[in-house]
Amino acid sequence: MSALLPVADNSQVRRYVRELFRRYPRVLWGAVTLHVLAAIAGLAGPRLLGELVEGIQHGRGAGLVDRLAALIAGFVVLQAVLTRFAYLSSAQLGERVLAGLREEFVERVLALPLSTVERAGSGDLLTRTTRDVDAMSRCVRLAVPETMIAVITILLVVGALAVVTPLLALPLLTAVPILWAGTRWYLRRSPAAYLKQNAEYSMVTDGLAETVEGARTVDALRRRRRRIERTDADLRRTWLAEKYTLFLRTVWFPAVEVGYVLPVVSTLLVGGLLYLHDSVTLGQLTAAVVYVQLLIDPLDRLLGWLDELQVGTASLARLLGVAADEPPVAAAAARPDGTRIEVRDVHFAYVPGREVLHGIDLTLEPGERLAIVGPSGAGKSTLGRLLAGVHEPTGGTITVGGTPLRDLPLDQLRAEVALVSQEHHVFIGSVSDNVAMVRPDAGAERVRSALAAVDALDWALALPDGLATTVGAGGHPLSAAQAQQIALARLVLAGPHTLVLDEATSLLDPRAARDLERSLAAVLHGRTVVAIAHRLFSAHDADRVAVVEDGRITELGSHDELVAANGPYASLWRSWHGERTPEDTDEPLADTVGVTPLTP
Repeated sequence: MSALLPVADNSQVRRYVRELFRRYPRVLWGAVTLHVLAAIAGLAGPRLLGELVEGIQHGRGAGLVDRLAALIAGFVVLQAVLTRFAYLSSAQLGERVLAGLREEFVERVLALPLSTVERAGSGDLLTRTTRDVDAMSRCVRLAVPETMIAVITILLVVGALAVVTPLLALPLLTAVPILWAGTRWYLRRSPAAYLKQNAEYSMVTDGLAETVEGARTVDALRRRRRRIERTDADLRRTWLAEKYTLFLRTVWFPAVEVGYVLPVVSTLLVGGLLYLHDSVTLGQLTAAVVYVQLLIDPLDRLLGWLDELQVGTASLARLLGVAADEPPVAAAAARPDGTRIEVRDVHFAYVPGREVLHGIDLTLEPGERLAIVGPSGAGKSTLGRLLAGVHEPTGGTITVGGTPLRDLPLDQLRAEVALVSQEHHVFIGSVSDNVAMVRPDAGAERVRSALAAVDALDWALALPDGLATTVGAGGHPLSAAQAQQIALARLVLAGPHTLVLDEATSLLDPRAARDLERSLAAVLHGRTVVAIAHRLFSAHDADRVAVVEDGRITELGSHDELVAANGPYASLWRSWHGERTPEDTDEPLADTVGVTPLTP
C-alpha cells in the first residue's frame, strides 16, 4: 500500500489563509463594506415595521402608514441592489484567491521530487488534484463569502436588537449553551474525520488507477477477483469514514435547530410579559420578534457552511501538504565546479534493512559515455536514478562538480543531469510545442534540429499539419516509438551536460535503435552520457562499461578490456555475439542475454 503524501497542520493552514486574503485587500474590504451596507439596509425594515404597528395601534392615520410602507419597500430594494453587488464582489475575491491557490498547487506538484511521487503513488496525488481542489473551489466560491455575510448580519442584527431594547436581547442567551456545546463537540471531531475521509478516497483512487494501468497484467495473471476484493475493501473503509462524518452532522444539525427556535419562543414569552407590565411598547416587541426571526437565516447559513468550511480546511491542508516533503532550498553559493560526477560508497534501499545497492564507487569524467549492463534486478535502473537525482542515497554521496546532488534546487539539478526512461508522455499540443516545452524560447530551427538528431524530423514533417499537428490525448495518434523519439528530442533541446538514458531506445527495433544512438552520439558530443542498456551494441560503442550484479559494480572498463578479462561481461558478449548481430534481428537481445531494465 502506498504511503500518502503529508498533510499540513492547522497553524500552516491558518497562516496560509491569512496570507492569501492579504494579497487582495481592496477587493476584500470592498466586499465586506458592501455586505455591511446591505445588512444595515435590511435592519431598517423591522424597526419601521414596529413604528407602523404603533402608528396603527394609536390611529395616526393613513398618511403615516403609506409613508412607512414606502420606506420599507425602498429599503428592501436598496438591500437587494447592495446584496447583488456584494455577491459579485465576493465572487471576484473568491476567483482571485482560488486562481492563486491553484497556481501555487501546480507549482508545488511540479516541484515534488520524483521519488516522493513514486513513494506516494498516483492515487493520492490524483485525489488531491481533483476532489480536494473541487472542495476548495466550493469553499472559496461559496462557503467563505456566505460565512462572512452571515457573521456580519448576525452582529448587526444583535446590535440593532440591543438598540431597540436591551431587555429583549436577553432571550438570545437561551440559545448560547446549546449552540456552543453542540458546535464545540462537532468541531473537535470533524477535522480529523474529514481528513480521514479524504485519505480513504485517495486509497480508492490509487487502487483503481493501479488496476487500470495494469489491466493486461491483472487479466494475464487472473487476478481480477483479488483486484475487485481490494476495491471493495477500499470502498468499505471510505463508506465507514463517510458514515462517521454523517453521524457527526446528524447529531450537530438537530442540536442547532433547537438553538434557532428557543430565542424566538423566549422573546415572545418574555416580550409578552414585559408588554403586559408596560416595560416595552408593542412596536418594540414587534421589532424585536422580527429581528430574532431574522437571526435564524444567517445563523443557519453560518452553521451550515461551517460544515463546508471543515471540508475545505481538510482539503486545503492536503493541498498545502504536497509541499511538506520538499527538500530545503540550497544556498545560493552552492554551485558545481565543473561537470565531473563522483559516486562514493553509495548505498540505497527502497525499504529500510533491504539494500538494493551496496557500496558503489564510480567516477564519470566530463564527456564520457558509460554503459551500465547486468542481469535483471541487479540495480542498474536504481543506479541511474541516483545519478539523475531522482532518489537520494541512503548512504554515501553523489556529487557533481564537488557539490552534492541533494544540495541542488530541482531546476538547477535538471539543468545539470537529466533522465530519460522508457516511460514517456506526449502532452496535448503540437509536435513543436511538445519538443520546445523544455525551452519555450527555442526557435523553429532549433526544434527541427532536435527532431533531426533523433531521426524524427522526416515522419514529423509527414504528419497532416507537419510540426503544427496536434498530438496527445484526442490528437493525432503517435506510436510508442515516435513518442519516445519526442522525449529524446526534448532532451537534446534541453542540453544538460549529463544524460542518463534508461532504456531510452527500447521501443525502437534494434537497427533503428543503433542508428539513433549513433546520431545522438554525434549531437551529444562532449556531454556525459550514461546508457542503461540491454542491447550490447550500446556497451560496445561506449567508452567504458560497468557491469552491475547484486547491487555492486563487479566489472568496470572498456569493451575490449572486459572481453579480454574473460569475466561476466565477456560471457554476456560471447552469448550474444555468437548467436545474432544487431543487423539481422528485430527481436530484443534481452531475450537471449537476460539483460533487462530493472523495475524497482
